Amino acid sequence: MAKVILQPIGSVAAANSETFKSHLAQMQKLDEILDQKRAKVKLGWGESYQQRTRDKNKMTVWERIDALADRVDAIFPINTFVNDGETFGDEKAARTSPAAGVITAFVKVHQRWVMVIANDNTVASGSWWPRTPEKIIRAQEMALKLRLPVLYLVDCSGLFLPEQGRTFPGKYGAGHIFKMNSALSNAGVPQVAGVFGDCIAGGGYMPIISDKVYMTQSAYMVIAGAALIQGAKSQNLSSLDIGGASVHVHLSNCADFRVPDDQTCLERMRDEVAHMSGSAVDYYRSGTKSSLPLYAPAELSGLISTKPGVAYDIRQVIARLVDDSLFWEFWPDVGQEVVVGIAKIAGLYVGIAANVQELLPHPKHIDKKRPGGILYREGVAKLAAFSRACDDDGIVLIWLQDIAGFDVGVEAEKQGLLGFGSSLIYANSIREAPMITVLLRKASGAGYYAMAGMPYEPLVQLSTPISRLAVMDGRTLAIGAFNSRLDDNFAIVTKDPKEKTQIETGMKAVQDRIEADMDPYRSASQMDTDEIVKLSELRNYLMCFVEACYQNQGYRRIKNPRIWSLHDLQILSQNSLFKNSSSLKVETLKSNNIEETPKEKSTQDHVVAPMEGLFIGVLLQKKNLSLRWDRQ
Repeated sequence: MAKVILQPIGSVAAANSETFKSHLAQMQKLDEILDQKRAKVKLGWGESYQQRTRDKNKMTVWERIDALADRVDAIFPINTFVNDGETFGDEKAARTSPAAGVITAFVKVHQRWVMVIANDNTVASGSWWPRTPEKIIRAQEMALKLRLPVLYLVDCSGLFLPEQGRTFPGKYGAGHIFKMNSALSNAGVPQVAGVFGDCIAGGGYMPIISDKVYMTQSAYMVIAGAALIQGAKSQNLSSLDIGGASVHVHLSNCADFRVPDDQTCLERMRDEVAHMSGSAVDYYRSGTKSSLPLYAPAELSGLISTKPGVAYDIRQVIARLVDDSLFWEFWPDVGQEVVVGIAKIAGLYVGIAANVQELLPHPKHIDKKRPGGILYREGVAKLAAFSRACDDDGIVLIWLQDIAGFDVGVEAEKQGLLGFGSSLIYANSIREAPMITVLLRKASGAGYYAMAGMPYEPLVQLSTPISRLAVMDGRTLAIGAFNSRLDDNFAIVTKDPKEKTQIETGMKAVQDRIEADMDPYRSASQMDTDEIVKLSELRNYLMCFVEACYQNQGYRRIKNPRIWSLHDLQILSQNSLFKNSSSLKVETLKSNNIEETPKEKSTQDHVVAPMEGLFIGVLLQKKNLSLRWDRQ
């Protein structure tokens, strides 16, 4: 019977070394910036607006979320920095929209992960801004993939009208939210809405398809408020008269329950979650528990340099993310630019695929090295085979990206790297088991796509304060743009001082612009990534997402470990098949004499390539050798 045997990985960090201390100091500065930005977003439009909300006997959005959660450390926000640094409306009265005016977060309620979508009532009364619909839809997509209950905390006055042209139309305009409401309902995903205040137009439609709708005494839901209804003022009507709880609970039946205040509403919503199906996480743990890594996750901040060209040991990173620092690595001698294997996070099995950064042995030339952080043929095939096997077995796959792209040049094209890359892209495009993508540092070119970047619909994509997402870095792009004026060493060829200054200025402008575009907050603002987290927080976020992936049963394949496809691949790839088989012998022919290949393993002589299905490739690397299969 096949068993999963995990091996120790990692070692004690040299925390007292100057290199570690330098990396840690640089990372701490970036973490402080992240903390400051988070605090600013959490304030919404500021303390005065928060106080105005409390003066109405209402809670702020974060007070509501805190009251809903089992614990404050069981809240994991996503898309915090949407619209970061942007202003909207008339230039004279331009306004910001922190977090696009809506908070989305994985929140644990009664030991079950739920998706919370909550309007920030301190930001233009919870209005929808450009990208607010996309942010809500993204959270709904995550919930639909995992069949997580969705809790809507509605306090929304509709569109921010000066920007309606960027919010109302389009494939992912505001109306798509209601389509996702319907898709969630159709899939049997529980939806519970609490209406806490203004609920106008789209804000009014949002809760209606939910299974349960609660309204507080001060809340109302209307297609159009009193100010827009002709004669409303002369009739002395208010929006509460038109669509308050007394109307929708007792007359229209558009809501189910009437509650006195925010706190009661949140308690009742928690009660609803308590009556839903429980979590299957303990079932899939099979009697085990979540265990801490042997090495502190906080040490990641001192292991990885903020500079993209400085190498580090990815296995040390994995050792600080996985339970007990145990790992089952597959095919370590093939495609050494990537590491793939199985571990546990939160007591649950996950696959990990990661880039190696160090210089690596060249598979054909003993005296040569080639850089890590790049995808070569063997590594791409290894990733594709591993991704397919994990999908077949229902294993959540975590991608740890630090990639500069694919190999390029004559050799890469002759080897058909385009085809191998397409195979990997295909494998990731049709996966059913969830993927989680982490941009540790570099995320460049087609490598970003191939390793399950955002276009390939991972459940969630995380960035760190040092992530850089782009086709290529600023310096490389500047060299490309001015290539005709540079020599083979990228030095400016002109001797004219004025022209040289112009070229230097132009290259610097290109580099600065691209580097600004690569800033992780720019990516987060545009929703090119889902969240920015500290390296020291990464394990906790992964624990949340992995538990959420295993919470529900019956909607996707999750195989028992003893019948994993991975076992078949591992057995078939072992060199012992060739060393001990009496029916298959590799022989070399040289100078008309037959010499049997030495039995001891030699990665220079032959490499067992990763398999797809039952295919095994044997690559003979020596010159002047031919291959004969001798069947006895």
